[in-house]
Amino acid sequence: MATEVMLQFVDTAQAYPAKRAAELRAEDFHEIAHRYALPDGEEQAGRCSQCGVPYCSVHCPLQNHIPDWLRLTAEGRLREAYEISNATSTMPEICGRICPQDRLCEGNCVIEAAGHGAVTIGAVEKFITDTAWDNGWVEPLVPGRARGQSVGIIGAGPAGLSAAEYMRLLGYEVHVYDRHDRAGGLLTYGIPGFKLEKPVVMRRIERLAAGGIVFHQDFEVGRDASLDELRRRHDAVLIATGVYKPRAIDVAGTDRTGVVAALDYLTASNRKGFGDSVPDYDDGRLDAAGKNVVVIGGGDTAMDCVRTAIRQGAASVKCLYRRDRANMPGSQREVANAEEEGVEFVWLAAPASLDGSGEGAVDTVRATRMRLGAADSSGRRAPERDPGGDFTLAADLVIKALGFDPEDLPVLFGATGLGITRWGTVRTDVKTMMTNLDGVFAAGDIVRGASLVVWAIRDARDVSERMHAWLKVKAASGRQAA
Repeated sequence: MATEVMLQFVDTAQAYPAKRAAELRAEDFHEIAHRYALPDGEEQAGRCSQCGVPYCSVHCPLQNHIPDWLRLTAEGRLREAYEISNATSTMPEICGRICPQDRLCEGNCVIEAAGHGAVTIGAVEKFITDTAWDNGWVEPLVPGRARGQSVGIIGAGPAGLSAAEYMRLLGYEVHVYDRHDRAGGLLTYGIPGFKLEKPVVMRRIERLAAGGIVFHQDFEVGRDASLDELRRRHDAVLIATGVYKPRAIDVAGTDRTGVVAALDYLTASNRKGFGDSVPDYDDGRLDAAGKNVVVIGGGDTAMDCVRTAIRQGAASVKCLYRRDRANMPGSQREVANAEEEGVEFVWLAAPASLDGSGEGAVDTVRATRMRLGAADSSGRRAPERDPGGDFTLAADLVIKALGFDPEDLPVLFGATGLGITRWGTVRTDVKTMMTNLDGVFAAGDIVRGASLVVWAIRDARDVSERMHAWLKVKAASGRQAA
């Protein structure tokens, strides 16, 4: 049967779920494409070549068993496909929506290299798990046998939530501490609904809470409790805060009214989607309606900002990026979506100053043309100024989207003894994933720097194994001492 339904990439063309028309989807924050209908999802899964070396799995940070669940999907065995998909990922339907598959699994698909178009892995992953939710196949979180030990997790983003699930399954009492009033971190407040609708995130969080994980919202370590206090409350602590400090732009005028950080802007928009009162949005400061918007940056956060501004009714939206299209870090699919929706990209350009009258609001971005020079340490050609290429752009709202750096956790947490690297990330032992503080572990972006959600989930899986091993030794030592 498998032979009959697989290897259909020659006769069956690649087909992603149809996107809504650009002019329609630009009017709301719903996801731009629905999932496959049943026959289409199975048919697209059947395009998989079931190759001997599955490069899709090799290039997936979670090493998902992609060919296996594609085969099961093609055979109509969707519940089994979901179970295989769920075995290596705590959030398969979320990864299916927001992973840059064009750079990971699909970008390394064998039939893509052969010219037939990659298997639509992300869309099938979303299809499988959404079908599982609809049919009640996603089982409640059932804690393992109680161990009499507790774990405190700082941060309710993808790394913190995934680690909480794994540790609860192992039988630990789990408490999650987060500064926001809702769990989810960037999944909730950083990623717009047109990429990840919020009920998709909330149902995951509700499942964790129903499984006995205790969430402490509006809780700031350093304000409501020091790191040392949490160490005394729990047998082990995991730092999974992510990185949230916006990178600065070294040009004049960044203090002008109308110059805002990307995360502030996206958080305000997402909060409005929840129906919250957001004064800075309501007074127009974080609302792009009727404004000329310039977003500075070329990553996925910049794409989120330009597409949000379109939906808020901006008069114009331009993305200023210092390299060319081929060298931008963001997803090419997101660039294409943005262009369809009316965003203008200004390639090979960088801000020189953010200008306005007096010391008031910004009204102009003075920019300079760039050109690509020799390759830098990352392997990409480094941008350099192109003399004589200055120009100006009208701008009532300038959004800084140049990425994120770690916050100063030792100071923030009241833990001056916590070891950090020269980049400000938390220093951990490579093997144990423990910091220099006994029983304090760290994982996700706060260790590796700003990265992908799928890497945060992978780190959470790994650190849960390390914490479990360490806690078993600690428990055994306690019994011997008694």
